[in-house]
Amino acid sequence: MRAVRSGLSALVITSMFLLAPSASGASSPPSRARASFPVTVLSAGGKVTIASRPTSIVSLSATATEMLYAIGAGPQVRAVDKYSNYPPNAPITNLDGFSINAEALVKYHPDLVVVSYEPAGFVAQMAKLKIPVLYDPAAPTLAVAYHQYLGLGRATGNYARAVAEVGRLKARIAQIVRTTPHVPAGTTYYYELDPTYYSVTSHTFMGQLLGLLGLSSIADAAGVNTNGGYPQLNAEFIIQANPDYIFLTDGPCCQVTPQSVAARPGWSVLSAVSHGRIVNLNADIASRWGPRIVNLLQEVANAIKKYQG
Repeated sequence: MRAVRSGLSALVITSMFLLAPSASGASSPPSRARASFPVTVLSAGGKVTIASRPTSIVSLSATATEMLYAIGAGPQVRAVDKYSNYPPNAPITNLDGFSINAEALVKYHPDLVVVSYEPAGFVAQMAKLKIPVLYDPAAPTLAVAYHQYLGLGRATGNYARAVAEVGRLKARIAQIVRTTPHVPAGTTYYYELDPTYYSVTSHTFMGQLLGLLGLSSIADAAGVNTNGGYPQLNAEFIIQANPDYIFLTDGPCCQVTPQSVAARPGWSVLSAVSHGRIVNLNADIASRWGPRIVNLLQEVANAIKKYQG
């Protein structure tokens, strides 16, 4: 998720961290549904055994919170971190998934904790308290996101609902792709994470999602230091690349609007600006990999339909 933090640099770091690919993978899908406990789930932090069906889950990941509710585990959620602003009825607290206070956490008597960030020693600390922890970091691909759903489903006793949710997401994404006009080959975009021009390549989770609609990032150009998929570009490079679309996710944090982008020195010549193809995206959804990714993909698809139709 995109954490609301003071200062521009913190916002960029948070966005890059949350969407960066993880070599560790995610919760592995079981070969068959298992409603009985104990169960063992393989998360990015290793094998996790849950003795009985959790009834007091604490989610310290905004994406995991959305996933838990999507698979029907909402009634089992006792507390969520302060950035878990969706769904609106989630029991939000002052817990911070990026600066975990174990003492404050245990006051909720969790029987399962889900995190997307794992500080050193945290899992071991929870193990001493016999509290299982599922570590599901930012998914580098849709496939890994689907695996996380299934892992959460198995861990919470909601595997059938998790399978159904994965099926729904796949069907919805396929429907969006099928009903969106084909863009001309070579159609490019500039994806703005912040006003200092941090962006994404086509190899990131978001880049792959946009790629389903035939779009490619200008940050893929030869010679760009991709910085793990999140390069910092500059105005001269963006102007020279002349993207066909501009996607903004820094509106809420930095008061960036299509009008302010169009008014930047030299940007009026850009194809995206001259044709009005500047799209504000929901900043929270854009930095998560949960059930609302179909909403974001639909936003982009709507823009394509508007400008290509």
